[in-house]
Amino acid sequence: MMPRPARWSLPCLTVAAALALPLSLTPSPPAAAAGAVPQVTKLLTIVEENRSQANALATMPYLRAVASHYGRTTNYRAITHPSLPNYLALAGGDTFGVTDDRGPSYHHIAGASVFDQALAHGRTATTYADGMPSACYLGYSSAAPRYAVRHNPWTYFSDPLRRSNCQHHDLPLGTTTAGSLATDVHNGTLPNVGLVIPDTCHDGHDSGCTASSDAWLKSWVEKVQSGPDWLSGRLAIVVTFDEDDSSSGNAVLTAVLSRYLAPTSTSIALSHYSWTRWADELALSPLQGHAANGPSLRTPFGL
Repeated sequence: MMPRPARWSLPCLTVAAALALPLSLTPSPPAAAAGAVPQVTKLLTIVEENRSQANALATMPYLRAVASHYGRTTNYRAITHPSLPNYLALAGGDTFGVTDDRGPSYHHIAGASVFDQALAHGRTATTYADGMPSACYLGYSSAAPRYAVRHNPWTYFSDPLRRSNCQHHDLPLGTTTAGSLATDVHNGTLPNVGLVIPDTCHDGHDSGCTASSDAWLKSWVEKVQSGPDWLSGRLAIVVTFDEDDSSSGNAVLTAVLSRYLAPTSTSIALSHYSWTRWADELALSPLQGHAANGPSLRTPFGL
């Protein structure tokens, strides 16, 4: 058994160091014979911050490479501004009237998140939060200033059962060698619905962190692709952005990675609610809120 979560402590890389990293991708031979029906049963999603589609393609070379190698959207939009209502939209199919970034003590969301729905229907769900001091941490800590609770939507679903679920399944990320996500990758126990929340440098939010976020993303995607969930073909990885930089009508890049995918792009109109729908489908649960009103993110990619 690998050690339990340890706080990520790698400082932000310099731009020069990050750009020096090679862009070669891990080989991805087909997971099944030609004509086999894809059996993706697990979804691991990484949410980056505040970049338009054009900006992400121009400034994040690793993300651009994997999006081109696997699958990408060209007409995917976040829901609104600022950050928090977009995360709530992903997790619950609605913004719940939230228009700010205040913490869980100000916003108590009733009902179930996609994570709670997965657990209620006998599936698995985990959030892995980078730099979070302890499970389901609800506030700010001076010891972990780059952890942003506003990017951790499960903490806002506050019914007693939902809070208990959060306390057991909303976990500190750890590092690529030790911690919750590394253990689940190694053991092949990634959840049916998984969300990875980078800290505010690794998600590219903080000034000067764009190259660091791309390098951090590379380290984790390659780690996940080394594990049995990916190698078996049962796992898809999604990389998206909470919102744009207010330059493009909230158009954001979303990359979909699967061993079943040849290079694919889709211009179908999609949104964060399309992600919610896919998560609900994997959870074998009812479609939440606006997730019922549009296509699933999986549909254009045949997954």
